[in-house]
Amino acid sequence: MVYTISGIRFPAVSPLCNRSRSNFVGNRCSNISLLPTKDSFSRKIFAGKSSPDSDSPSLTVAASNKILVPGSQGDGSLSLTDQLDNPETVLEDPQGLHDVDNQTMENDKKLKDEEHFVESIRGYNEVQHEQESAAASLVGDDNRAQGKKPSVHIAKTITIEKDEVRPRTIPPPGPGHGIYEIDPLLNNHREHLDYRYRQYKKLREAIDKNEGGLEVFSRGYEKFGFIRSDTGITYREWAPGAKSAALIGDFNNWNPNADVMTRNEFGVWEIFLPNNADGSPPIPHGSRVKIRMDTPSGIKDSIPAWIKFSVQAPGEIPYNGIYYDPPEEEKYVFKYPQPKRPKSLRIYEAHVGMSSTEPKINTYANFRDDVLPRIKKLGYNAVQIMAIQEHSYYASFGYHVTNFFAPSSRCGTPDDLKSLIDKAHELGLLVLMDIVHSHASNNVLDGLNLFDGTDSHYFHSGSRGYHWMWDSRLFNYGSWEVIRYLLSNARWWLEEYKFDGFRFDGVTSMMYTHHGLQVAFTGNYTEYFGLATDVDAVVYLMLVNDVIHGLFPEAVSIGEDVSGMPAFCIPVQDGGVGFDYRLHMAIADKWIELLKKKDEDWRMGDIVHTLTNRRWLEKCVSYAESHDQALVGDKTIAFWLMDKDMYDFMALDRPSTPLVDRGIALHKMIRLITMGLGGEGYLNFMGNEFGHPEWIDFPRGDQHLPDGRIILGNNNSYDKCRRRFDLGDAEFLRYHGMQEFDRAMQHIEETYCFMTSEHQYVSRKDEGDKVIVFERGNLVFVFNFHWTNSYSDYRVGCFKPGKYKIVLDSDDALFGGFNRIDHSAEYFSFSREQDGWYDKRPHSFLVYAPCRTAVVYALVEDEPEPVKH
Repeated sequence: MVYTISGIRFPAVSPLCNRSRSNFVGNRCSNISLLPTKDSFSRKIFAGKSSPDSDSPSLTVAASNKILVPGSQGDGSLSLTDQLDNPETVLEDPQGLHDVDNQTMENDKKLKDEEHFVESIRGYNEVQHEQESAAASLVGDDNRAQGKKPSVHIAKTITIEKDEVRPRTIPPPGPGHGIYEIDPLLNNHREHLDYRYRQYKKLREAIDKNEGGLEVFSRGYEKFGFIRSDTGITYREWAPGAKSAALIGDFNNWNPNADVMTRNEFGVWEIFLPNNADGSPPIPHGSRVKIRMDTPSGIKDSIPAWIKFSVQAPGEIPYNGIYYDPPEEEKYVFKYPQPKRPKSLRIYEAHVGMSSTEPKINTYANFRDDVLPRIKKLGYNAVQIMAIQEHSYYASFGYHVTNFFAPSSRCGTPDDLKSLIDKAHELGLLVLMDIVHSHASNNVLDGLNLFDGTDSHYFHSGSRGYHWMWDSRLFNYGSWEVIRYLLSNARWWLEEYKFDGFRFDGVTSMMYTHHGLQVAFTGNYTEYFGLATDVDAVVYLMLVNDVIHGLFPEAVSIGEDVSGMPAFCIPVQDGGVGFDYRLHMAIADKWIELLKKKDEDWRMGDIVHTLTNRRWLEKCVSYAESHDQALVGDKTIAFWLMDKDMYDFMALDRPSTPLVDRGIALHKMIRLITMGLGGEGYLNFMGNEFGHPEWIDFPRGDQHLPDGRIILGNNNSYDKCRRRFDLGDAEFLRYHGMQEFDRAMQHIEETYCFMTSEHQYVSRKDEGDKVIVFERGNLVFVFNFHWTNSYSDYRVGCFKPGKYKIVLDSDDALFGGFNRIDHSAEYFSFSREQDGWYDKRPHSFLVYAPCRTAVVYALVEDEPEPVKH
């Protein structure tokens, strides 16, 4: 009996080899089997266990005033950590939502360019070298005029197939002064910001000089890891702390003496394996591979840092790297073009593994066939996929990454993922990846931690390299090779898998040395620009946005920042960090805060301020709740509202309860006002659109702590690690009405594009009536949060005169409401000549506003066809 993976045949293995954890890995079972199917993905790869490694002293490098070409001291550090601090305190007015029609900018102020510069780059050694070509330029190349051996040899034949011609140039740095025109308060911190931009420009210049530019530099996957050529396979790894290295795997029976690697002066290990006599590759597709190193921590076997696929054998702890290179005829070929970036983003946040209605790990194929059509039908135009990068610990939700270039093998093969993305493009959906560059797994067996036996390899050494709350390692963004690794990682997912952009996780943790822990950001600008700011990390974020937007102009970059860093979403050329969107994280926290209060304690002004408190010209993605609120130990909005009544009173054939009626009404209102006022994009975590009951609880066993305490698990159950989409589809359940409202909400935005309209104005925040009225585009939104009071002939202001009609009503019976509003009614505005201004608006009209309802009125003039629910 044989099993196959993409055409590679492996004989079946009977019993697993009995292995113990030791520093030396002995004989191993060399056979593997992978069974990728639509309904399941069996990861039957039988691998030997790697040995755990003890902590070791970190490498140290003497400081220098010269520029370091990476690896010249053996650790590849490139430090930009010297900071400038400006202690001035700036008091700001809260930033609200304004009528853009009346906004102007003062552009006549001449901004002085300060020439003061503190030369404080440490750990740099300048090395002169010649570049034979941009594609062959590699970090660590020494001056060939001196006859030195280059740090890395490039295979002469590198073929990259492209299905379309893209510009491969990244614009040079701009002057970096635009931020001062956009936000004059930044002039008070110009010394810090100018220093930051100079560091960015110096790094760009160093990359141009030593690497041939960012375009070449960001293709590290063509230089490191496994590189296939016509004559064989070259494998390279940067591991300056290792004393010796050898490539081991199924292909050489795990013999550490068979393929010994050589090290150059920059800590790069290399080996070339020629093709077999019959012309076949020396490492078969699907083979297990690792690198064995003699390190300061002892002998250890590691998965190659640039590995493209890794798999865990059933019943074993460590993962194994897989040499993944299927024959050309078996590689997935993309069929559909990538969609253009939409004007407004409506994002459906999803996790492939837990997307099944059944208690199991779902596959890329099932997600492609079952979930993507659902997302399209709901009206979203983008899907944001979590947990793509390989992570050994499933319950980490994908945030403790072990293999940065490998897609999670739990759900299928790399080609399965490509098929999923291609199907999304066929449906017109953007596919965004939840990428993790803020930290890495603490896992020594499978990940980058102590990769070469030192704690300062990819990460900062000591406490600065450890995140005590996340129990993970923190990258050294001042290291040349770390910058190469992460930039190449971002490009790899865009290039190879055709992702349409990223949501960068944990950016707040990156930008500050305190990582945002136990810090309350008040909006005072001194909190953003001082010694607590990690300039290395901010400069890296500027570089990665350069790569994303320069090479993939349609790609989207979203940053998860809770601090409110100014200029976060301003282009890099203007001095900003360069993201397209910031996640508006304060909104979800505000809703949880309000849900703990009585209805009468809700303040309309507080709601509006939270929703609109964002920086001018910086776009936000808003959300009422995300995956964070759905995790075990927390509560979703639906659960906060309805609690245990969700289990017994959601069927339409039995009476409801006051708790359920209130919950369904507020659930719809909260989501609509979040989309209506919260930003230029909107996000929903899968299942929350219909008020998914229960929380997410990943399978886990009992945890035995060192002090003897035991944290009980859930018997490794998948029962709470799935999404019950059947509840939202069941027309006999009240969940269905909530789902239909969310669907109508998305289609209304698609029709009227109100999230990106330049006309937006809040005309009423009535604390007595509990009413909020605002305009976006030609739409007027009326929210009545009062628990009992309904208002007849309630006057609301509007900007444009004419006839208005209802286009969305949360009280519609289709959405689980009480059908108290006549949708055939027409609403004609009063002019200021007839009845004067109202709520500072030149026109107004009368409406009926039942309690706990949200109604959207559209100007009939130039109105598209009504949305069919």
